[in-house]
Amino acid sequence: MESSMKGKTVLVTGATNGIGLVTARELARLGGQVTIISRNAEKCAAVAGQIHATTGNPVEFIAVDLSTLSGMMQAAATFKQRHTHLHVLINNAGGVFFKRMLTVDGNEMTFALDHLNYFLLTNLLLDLLKTSAPARIVNVSSRSHYRAKIDFDNLQGEKHFRGMQAYGQSKLANVLFTYALARRLEGSGVTANALHPGFVATGFTRNNGPLYDVGMRLITPVFARTPERGAQTSLYLATSPEVAEVTGKYYVDSKPVRSSPISYELDTAEKLWQVSLELTTKAA
Repeated sequence: MESSMKGKTVLVTGATNGIGLVTARELARLGGQVTIISRNAEKCAAVAGQIHATTGNPVEFIAVDLSTLSGMMQAAATFKQRHTHLHVLINNAGGVFFKRMLTVDGNEMTFALDHLNYFLLTNLLLDLLKTSAPARIVNVSSRSHYRAKIDFDNLQGEKHFRGMQAYGQSKLANVLFTYALARRLEGSGVTANALHPGFVATGFTRNNGPLYDVGMRLITPVFARTPERGAQTSLYLATSPEVAEVTGKYYVDSKPVRSSPISYELDTAEKLWQVSLELTTKAA
């Protein structure tokens, strides 16, 4: 499945735990020059050191809050200051928030972290990806997108808010963004694909209070797959020669599958792109 990543520059967001950490570690093990992004600088440094000790390959980190426009701008600028190439971008950072919260930019937290993060950071790094082609963009989505729709009249929960509904919408946005991006990148040598990692044993949802924390601790050992297994599709899309020229697809367990019918609606994808552009242009 995997091939050597020697000479390849890789950026993985949300890589201080769960599938992001495993993804970054394994790409470093394969020889990639890996940079991780997460919010907590101390935790970033500890994970980077851990991966270095495990793989023998040094790992860089950038500590920023990817739910904010300024954080995404800073992450892109810092990476460009350090590197002249980017061969693999893995947009993995995300979360779910059951209580409506706003970022400093006034965006709903789930929408900002799970969608605008992918959209803005990727667009800020597109020039680097194109000059590094062949290059790959891997967007971690979720099967939750199958039950979702894009409600442009309530895009950020302004009128009513439900945590899992907001999460599903953001994951659908990931797939729509991936397909729209793939169309725009046609002929550039840069591919874009999305994936569902499975229900993975991580700290997901535990930021929502003790009740959810306890619930997740009870069901995780029974139903969840390990982060190692959850990271396999991300690693496959990032490294496998089999998908070197495949773009605009949605993967589950390293196999292409049909995403939701809504995810193929061109008008919805283009409207979402324009709305996302408007929400992130103030970061330029």
